[in-house]
Amino acid sequence: MSYWAHATAIIDSPASIGDDTKIWHFTHVMAGARIGARCSLGQNVFVASRAVVGDGCRIQNNVSIYDGVDLDDDVFVGPSAVFTNVINPRAFIHRQGEIRRTPVELGATIGANATIVCGTRIGAFAFVAAGAVVTQDVPSYALVGGVPARRIGWICRCGVTLPKAGARTRSLRCSACSAGYGIAGRGTATRLTASDGRAPSGAQRKKAATPAATRSTSVNESSG
Repeated sequence: MSYWAHATAIIDSPASIGDDTKIWHFTHVMAGARIGARCSLGQNVFVASRAVVGDGCRIQNNVSIYDGVDLDDDVFVGPSAVFTNVINPRAFIHRQGEIRRTPVELGATIGANATIVCGTRIGAFAFVAAGAVVTQDVPSYALVGGVPARRIGWICRCGVTLPKAGARTRSLRCSACSAGYGIAGRGTATRLTASDGRAPSGAQRKKAATPAATRSTSVNESSG
C-alpha cells in the first residue's frame, strides 16, 4: 500500500492512510487519524487524531478536519470551509470531553467558505452552497444556502439541480442523467429518496491503510 505526501507535509505516526491518496503542501495529519484510499488533501489541510476521512474524498486548501468530524466516502470539501466541534468554546475552559460529532454522508459536497456548526448531519449527496452557515441537519439530496442555511432546492446525485417540485409533485427526474427520485413528507419534513435503486447513504467502506512515517507528535485541542 502506498500514498504520496509532499516534503512539507507533516504526518505523525501512527496514522492510517489508504492507497493512492495525495497529501499536498504544509498539510498536517495527526497520529491516530484515519484517511481512506484515493483521497486528495490540498495545501494547508489539518486532520485531527480522531477525525475520519473515507475513500475518494477531496479536501481543498485551508480546511481543518477536527476531532468529531466524520467524512463518508466521496465527500468534497471546498476551499476554506470550516468545521467546528464544540458548541460553546471558551479559551479558559477545557471542553475536549464535549466534542459533538459531525457526520458528512456519502457523496456530499460542502462549498467554499461554508461553515458547518458541530452536531449537525449532512445527508448523502447533499450540497451546501458556498458561504452557507449550517446550523441544523441537512437531508440527503438537499441543496442548502444562506445564513443560516435553508433548503433552496433538491440536487441529483450527479450534481445537477433537480426541477422545482410543485405542491402535488411526488417524483422528480434529473434532466442531465435521468435519475429518478421520490418525494415523501411535506414542509420541513420533506425528504427525497432515489427511486432507481441507488442507496441514499452508505456504510463506511474503509480499506486497510499503511501506517505513516514517524515524525514529531503535537497536541490537539480544537474547540470551536
